[in-house]
Amino acid sequence: MATQAQQPPHLHLAEITAAQFIDIWKHFDADGNGYIEGTELENFFKELETARRGAGVDPTHAAFKEKMKEFMAKFDKNADGRIEMSELAQLLPTEENFLLCFREFVGSSAAFMAAWRRYDTDRSGYIESNELKGFLSDLLKKANRNYDDKKLNEYTQTILRMFDLNGDGKLGLSEMARLLPVQENFLLTFEGISLTVKEFDSLFTFYDKDGNGYIDEQELDALLKDLCDKNKLDVDPVDSKGLLGYKKSIMALSDGGKLYRTEMEIVLCRDSML
Repeated sequence: MATQAQQPPHLHLAEITAAQFIDIWKHFDADGNGYIEGTELENFFKELETARRGAGVDPTHAAFKEKMKEFMAKFDKNADGRIEMSELAQLLPTEENFLLCFREFVGSSAAFMAAWRRYDTDRSGYIESNELKGFLSDLLKKANRNYDDKKLNEYTQTILRMFDLNGDGKLGLSEMARLLPVQENFLLTFEGISLTVKEFDSLFTFYDKDGNGYIDEQELDALLKDLCDKNKLDVDPVDSKGLLGYKKSIMALSDGGKLYRTEMEIVLCRDSML
C-alpha cells in the first residue's frame, strides 16, 4: 500500500479538474517552494510524456531532452529555468482554468491592486475565504462561466491550496499576487527586501514629509527610488514595467491619491504578510 501511495498521479491533463491539478502540482513540487525545478521538473516532464504517448520514455535520450527544451520555451515565460504553478496551469482544460479567467480581467498589476482594495473589505491586509469567494463569483460572472455553489467552494479551496503558503486560511497580498503573470508581478521585485515593522514605521514616517498620516504620489515616488537605489535593484524609472508601473500599481490601493500606513505596509512590510 505504501508503494502505491508514492506513485505519481496520472497526467491526463485534458480531463483533470483544478483540484486534481493541485494534487499533481504538490506531488512534483517535492520541496514545496512553489516551483518545479531540477529533478522535479525532469520527473514531471517524464510523466507528462508517458501520459501523452501511453508508453515509457528515456530521459537520457536526445529526443526527450529536445521535447523538454520545447516545453520550457513554451511555458517558462520568464526563462528562469523552472516552472511555477501559474505557468503550468496553462495546460488545464479551459473550463477548469480559472487562472485564465483571472488574467483576462485582472491581467495587470494595477488592475490586481484595484481588485485587492475592492475585495479586502475589512482592510485587514488579507483576503479571507468569504472575501475570496465573492471575488471568484464576480470573476466567473464576468467571464460568463456557469457555476454552482459546490463549484465555487471548490475553486475557493483550490486557490487557497495553491497560494496560501503559510496555511492560515487566508491570502496575503504577496500570496495572491502569484495569480498574476510573472512579468506583471511587481512584488517579485521587492521580494528580497524584508522590512520589519519597526523599519517600515521609520520609513513611512521619514517619507510622510508633511506628517499628515499618508503618503501621496510624489512622496511614494521618492520612497520607491530610494528603496531601489539602497537595495541595488535594477529598475527603469520611466518604464511602464519598471518604477513607473510599480508606482501606478501601488497607487491603485490609495484612497483618493492618499496611501495610508496599512496600504503601504501590505506591500513593503514582510512581517504583516507572513
